[in-house]
Amino acid sequence: MADSEDLPHSPGPAGGWGSMKGIAEIFGETWSTPGSLASLRKLNKPKGVMCVSCAWPKPANYSAFEFCENGAKATLWESTSQRCTPAFWDDDGHTVTALREWRDHDLEMAGRLTHPLRFNPATDRYEAVGWDEALADIGAKLKPMEPDSVVFYASGHAGLEASYLYALLARAFGTNNLPQSSNMCHETTSVGLTKVIGSPVGTVVWDDLEQADAFFFFGQNPGTNSPRFLHPLKACKDRGGKIVTFNPVIEQGLVSFIDPQSPTAMLTGKETKISDHYLQVKAGGDIAAILGLCKCVVEADDAAKAAGKAEVIDHLFIQQHTTGYDTFIARCRAVPWAEIEQESGLAEEALREAAQVYIAAERVIGVYGMGLTQHIHGATNIAMLVNLLLLRGNIGRAGAGCCPVRGHSNVQGQRTVGIAEKVHLIPVDRIKALFDVDTPKQDGMAIVDAVEALIAGKVRAFVSLGGNLLRAVPDQKLMEAAWAAQDLTVMISTKLNRSHLFPGRTAYILPCLSRMEEDVQAGGVQAITTEDSFSMINGSIGHRKPASEHLRSELAIVTGIAKAALPPSDKLKWDEWTGDYALVRDLVEQTYPKDFRDYNARMFEPGGFYRGNAAHERVWKTDSGRAVFTTPGELNSLGFTDAPGRFRLITMRSNDQFNTTIYGYSDRFRGIEGTRDVLLMNPDDIAEAGLVDGQQVRMVTDVDDGTDRRLGGLKLTAYKLPRGTVAGYYPECNVLVPLSYHDELSKTPASKSIPVRIEADPVEVVAA
Repeated sequence: MADSEDLPHSPGPAGGWGSMKGIAEIFGETWSTPGSLASLRKLNKPKGVMCVSCAWPKPANYSAFEFCENGAKATLWESTSQRCTPAFWDDDGHTVTALREWRDHDLEMAGRLTHPLRFNPATDRYEAVGWDEALADIGAKLKPMEPDSVVFYASGHAGLEASYLYALLARAFGTNNLPQSSNMCHETTSVGLTKVIGSPVGTVVWDDLEQADAFFFFGQNPGTNSPRFLHPLKACKDRGGKIVTFNPVIEQGLVSFIDPQSPTAMLTGKETKISDHYLQVKAGGDIAAILGLCKCVVEADDAAKAAGKAEVIDHLFIQQHTTGYDTFIARCRAVPWAEIEQESGLAEEALREAAQVYIAAERVIGVYGMGLTQHIHGATNIAMLVNLLLLRGNIGRAGAGCCPVRGHSNVQGQRTVGIAEKVHLIPVDRIKALFDVDTPKQDGMAIVDAVEALIAGKVRAFVSLGGNLLRAVPDQKLMEAAWAAQDLTVMISTKLNRSHLFPGRTAYILPCLSRMEEDVQAGGVQAITTEDSFSMINGSIGHRKPASEHLRSELAIVTGIAKAALPPSDKLKWDEWTGDYALVRDLVEQTYPKDFRDYNARMFEPGGFYRGNAAHERVWKTDSGRAVFTTPGELNSLGFTDAPGRFRLITMRSNDQFNTTIYGYSDRFRGIEGTRDVLLMNPDDIAEAGLVDGQQVRMVTDVDDGTDRRLGGLKLTAYKLPRGTVAGYYPECNVLVPLSYHDELSKTPASKSIPVRIEADPVEVVAA
């Protein structure tokens, strides 16, 4: 692996003074108040504030500064002193139509929303409206609608209490249409892992990180998406552990790291080399790469048996706990190395070296992100990683396991407490007993289903608990037209975003508190809870004065809609629950007694309380009652074949963004400044295509389905990528993703393997 200084567009290690500079720039740009520094000191600590950024766990033995660059940016972004008041709409240039020309960053820079707003089609502007009037009108519009024509969407921001009541609202209304942001990222995990180990979430806990001998990374970028992960990785290297990375893109956080909490490291610039082996796999080539690793393990086991040495494969574990082993091993033995090399883009020698790290390590954690999940055969990617871990018993014991890294702070927890479109995930009998609510028997819509129904005119109303859905979904242009044709759109938000700019016939923006702000109800200051990627539940208490006296909590907005849209019921005590969130936690405990035992008493335990995971205990809740070896039918996860002039596009996030939130235009890890309108491409591919580095180009989706998808105004940028793989930024590249391109099992959009062609762009345009 090349040293970081030899990598084009990767100047310097993750962490260090670069992180400090990035935080300082956001602090200055947002005009964050001095109180935001107090918020940072309280982040991710008991009786503090749980970060609104990623879902990385909170250690019980927390440090003085338990936050990362991305978490600090998210905190400062919501703590801005700028306000988007009703007067914003009085400006001549601030019609909804005119604002569609604004960049995502500039929309959010307008500041925190301060009043409930209703769209006036006559003026093409939003206008202030009172809460009572807004909620009454929303309820009046919802009541006569067919329940299944209404979608209740949730991003991963709202706490468990609001999420539980939101799911109850939808089911009392008569629908399971409860799609969630995980439909677009880690639904492949929920479906794929459940199929092979019986758990919809990862199996590791914090102690496992501290005992692992090796980490194997697949398609996950901690330097940008979960920087606090870099500390356990550094600790692993300090104790002599190994890290092996598979990723089409060189991500600086997995190359080297300077610990910003170490004065010595900061003063001396001493960096820790993270990855011992960095293998730039082709986009969509992970199945072949992992099969190559498994083939090496099988060969090593065969050789050990022949020599009378200790077995490499954990045969006792496999006999006691797994099924499908023999068929999978036959596939490992039969697959030729030439096919593995062709499909993965990796040399046999490199895979053998990586496999030796796996074989030599007693305890291994397999880490992955959306680089595995967002493919047509994404579930097979995940199953292959599980295959690798099962071979040596690396699931369900200390220092080992499967570790998907979630994006949004409570995206996993919302699923846990009922925001799910699948009926089998819901304890319908308990809901009936507690509330006399009959959960509909048919499954609701996931995001892909909802967008398809929306485009077909079957969805008449969307309620969004957070998020920027129009910017996040595939086929954005089709979605924008369909969204605006609805009878009702309701967005619960903290700032303006693009989803507000395509209002339905009746459209409301309902402004909510941020997690940092005091939530005062009839029972006093309220706390909320969230669940992290390790199934730990943490309490969170806001402490800042709200940005406006007109803001309401997410929970209060949910109960306000429920009261307006549903008939009265003695068992649906919306006002009582709004006054005291502890009552809601009691309901969660009654609904999910095993996961939330002693909920209120344990919510502020350092590091959170563990709600449990059967696979962590080697209890496999699969159809067979065993962990499942999966034999792949294909060696790539693409769902399409290569062709002359066709490239595999992967979408990625910059160092200066979180999901659809764009903090700025500095992607320092990739050396890209001042723009996001770029296309990264291998220099040899550029030359072969007859193009030139720095040339303006456009991408056209290479799918013949009657829809023209193109994105122009992109600066072609030579970059160290595998041949045939190109990369561009999310969410801008979403216009290129067909809605029909998704994982076969979970319907997660295949945003990491989009077939595209690249053309010279003679027209000087700005990318969408």
